[in-house]
Amino acid sequence: MEKYLTVKSELIEIEKIRRFLEQTLKDLRLSEEAYYLIELSLLEICINIVRYAYPEKKGVISLKIWNHGNVIFFEIKDRGIPFDPRSARAPDIQEIIKEGRKGGLGIFLSRQLMNGFEYRREDNQNILTMNKRIEDSNIAGSV
Repeated sequence: MEKYLTVKSELIEIEKIRRFLEQTLKDLRLSEEAYYLIELSLLEICINIVRYAYPEKKGVISLKIWNHGNVIFFEIKDRGIPFDPRSARAPDIQEIIKEGRKGGLGIFLSRQLMNGFEYRREDNQNILTMNKRIEDSNIAGSV
């Protein structure tokens, strides 16, 4: 399996990404929980790209999804401002709750929920590759 999608860097396009993810992963028979964790991670990263990567103009987000054995890989590319999400500091959860602030958890959650989280800047692009190991407990109907 190797699937690709390119969308405009606009919030309205997030639904296309969600549908693409659903269609791409449906044959893997993931449990609801495993699918939700993957979807949350991927969509949080894409929303951050929409909000912050292209401050002056709109751009695009390119996605590639593939699997190798029991590992699913997600490559997310944009030509926005350089940003290594691994350098984002862990949020102060207490501060966020105390201030009632929205946001600030997306990158942190994605890093915690995925098994691999690698970044590189290449050919004037941000390239984030995440992966999720799928174990028997992540497959729908498994014991």
